[in-house]
Amino acid sequence: MIETQDLRKEFRDGRTTKVAVDGLTLAIPPGRVTGLLGLNGAGKTTTIKILATLLRPTSGTVRVDELDPLRDPKAVRHRINLIAGGERMVYARMTGRENLWYFGQLYDVPRAVLGPRIDELLALVGLTGAAGTVVERYSRGMAQRLSIARGLINDPAYLLLDEPTLGLDAPIARDLRRVVARLAAEGKGVLLTSHYLAEVEELCGHVYVIGDGRHLTEGSPAELTARTGGHRTVRVTVPGASPEVEAAVTAFAARAGTVAGLDRAGDGALVVSVSHPGEIAGPLTMAIVGAGGTLAGLEVTEPSLEDAILALNDAAWLVTA
Repeated sequence: MIETQDLRKEFRDGRTTKVAVDGLTLAIPPGRVTGLLGLNGAGKTTTIKILATLLRPTSGTVRVDELDPLRDPKAVRHRINLIAGGERMVYARMTGRENLWYFGQLYDVPRAVLGPRIDELLALVGLTGAAGTVVERYSRGMAQRLSIARGLINDPAYLLLDEPTLGLDAPIARDLRRVVARLAAEGKGVLLTSHYLAEVEELCGHVYVIGDGRHLTEGSPAELTARTGGHRTVRVTVPGASPEVEAAVTAFAARAGTVAGLDRAGDGALVVSVSHPGEIAGPLTMAIVGAGGTLAGLEVTEPSLEDAILALNDAAWLVTA
């Protein structure tokens, strides 16, 4: 697996020192998509560039299947590849096939292997029909799919994905997620950073959350959401609600230790919103019906990973402030 221990990266500008990564210990095993999350400036891209041998760490260690990137960078580069969203990582004046042939030669892929592999990768990302078209005629989604193929040209054991679906249309992003899930199922280790947290929840079996370059917490998306005390929101629509119903809702929320939101829909129906970490949909509806109300709609929104990330960063800020 890829492992880091007490990883640290400092950038110096005259007398000023900026700590981008501060003591990170991570593990990216084969056969799993591992997430690396944090707000802008948390140190995600710097960490990935260190793992990709594009930056040297100030201190700490990195091992890729026991290989040291500082002592044997060429061997490490043959075991990894990097795909970053929103960047030009292929050549616009070459065709899709020419790009893959060029990068395959950079990785010393034997010619007898390279030709069939290019065909397989073009089929994997849905570009067989566009293989002979120059990339400057590709759409953004096609170029990003070609970047995925380029990132697999050396058949890496580990794939580092830094915002791979950034700016892509939803159907293209969905197709790329399917490719990533398939690669992990086939045994590749994947490290993913993404601001699209639904994407992380869908793909990642384990997630590291960092802030200001430091480790905040880790676990599965579900574990992180539960650990931060995320609240589910119950939204109930009550047509023709009486003052007694409103009073019953307010009293119920007070007993539960929360506050109910009371709004009116366009047709005059009362819309009740209550957030709470527990299962309160049943007791809330019983309180409404007990006060003489009827339900026209009930919606329960589960706590999200986004809520968890924001809560973790807020807690970290309070500790360091």
